[in-house]
Amino acid sequence: MQIETTVPMVIDVDAELDKIARRYKSAGGVGINVLNLIGGSAESLLDQLPDTVRRNLETATVAALNQAMRAAHSSRSVVPDQKSWLNQAVSAAMGAAGGAGGLPTALAELPVTTTLLLRVIQGVAVEHGFDAAAENVQFDCVQVFAAAGPLSGDDGADLGFLSARLTLSGKAMQAVIAKVAPKLAVVLGQKLAAQAVPVLGAVAGAATNYAYTSYYEDIAHVHFGLRKLAVDADVPHKELLVQLQDRMARPLVKP
Repeated sequence: MQIETTVPMVIDVDAELDKIARRYKSAGGVGINVLNLIGGSAESLLDQLPDTVRRNLETATVAALNQAMRAAHSSRSVVPDQKSWLNQAVSAAMGAAGGAGGLPTALAELPVTTTLLLRVIQGVAVEHGFDAAAENVQFDCVQVFAAAGPLSGDDGADLGFLSARLTLSGKAMQAVIAKVAPKLAVVLGQKLAAQAVPVLGAVAGAATNYAYTSYYEDIAHVHFGLRKLAVDADVPHKELLVQLQDRMARPLVKP
């Protein structure tokens, strides 16, 4: 009788890390084109917002994240994960609608877009083999937002969001939302200001939403790709993170 033996899959960790690093470095590149389209810098965009809006940005961001997390998860039983191009198209359409009416409609659209972004991030988690219903995966989905966004001026070198973890408890999600909210509030404030640009509001809204969807999808692939590699290659996540940080300091090399 012939006994079949299963040969363990050999994973080229270096090659996988190179792919992850390339994706991280290229994430948000379209955001630069967005800034060129609407004119001005991210910093000057924030100055365009009314004082009351700027003061309440963090509160609004926390509310949007809380609402989005519940809505994104509950929608999974109704609407299946979509292709990347469709997510970007839907997001751009929502951004255009939000920007068409200036700041009031942009504020109303903010939680809806946040929900879509979280849903996209959840879809990437599932694509990498993780359970979107698991509490630690939901935690990671919110944590991906800590990578800021394409208009934040982040050059992709800050990998803190990849290693920051909290002990999961009943209040863990609120803790991570509170941690992510201040940084995300600045980023979403830039998005709101872009949509409030006179005449170009709808165009800027569509462009920024497209950029954000593309950016967070890439960042989610970095986040969950690194976690999957740690499991598949049986290498500690922190060790892979150190190697990824080293690659991020090098010039981008195309395969």
